Amino acid sequence: MEHHDNQQHLISYGTYITVWLSLLILTGLTVAVAGVHLGKYNVFIALLVAAFKSSLVLLYFMHLRYENRLFHAMFLVVLFTITVIVALTYVDTLAR
Repeated sequence: MEHHDNQQHLISYGTYITVWLSLLILTGLTVAVAGVHLGKYNVFIALLVAAFKSSLVLLYFMHLRYENRLFHAMFLVVLFTITVIVALTYVDTLAR
């Protein structure tokens, strides 16, 4: 007999507004950093800000924060794989 956890997690409007404002601020930071010449660090900072933004979307809007540990583990495997691919691409770009 399978046990399904159909419990819904209610997130307050205040949390959604806070996450939304954070996303707006991070978007502004992305635009501001794009206008500053930081050399090889521009891409790194843009990817770092994008990682924070995607984490907020995944955790709150896609409710990953309330999923069980299996989903967290699968997400970490995917995140690790993408990080390795992006890091190798970044290193290759710097070596040119």
